[in-house]
Amino acid sequence: MKDLHPVFTKFKEEYPEIYEKHAALGAAVHAEGGPLEEKTRWLIKVAISGASGHERALQTHIAKAREAGVSEAELVHALMLMIPSLGFPAFMEAYSTMKGIS
Repeated sequence: MKDLHPVFTKFKEEYPEIYEKHAALGAAVHAEGGPLEEKTRWLIKVAISGASGHERALQTHIAKAREAGVSEAELVHALMLMIPSLGFPAFMEAYSTMKGIS
């Protein structure tokens, strides 16, 4: 997948060894961390990054979820699950990121 954020590309160029270790850990946790199916893992990552307010991570996780076959309805549902615990404003921030609306 192409980098979505220029700052990430810059980090990879300036610190390739650290990036490689970070990427390897992420890949191991994602693929070997347990029995969850691919789509489920990406939906969880979408919800976590949305709930934590990390917009860049959310954009990346949404793109990767779509590549894994997650539907728009599934993405919205994952984000809507934030409402009871975090509130409607937190959901709307994540939803606006998903829709590409500022």
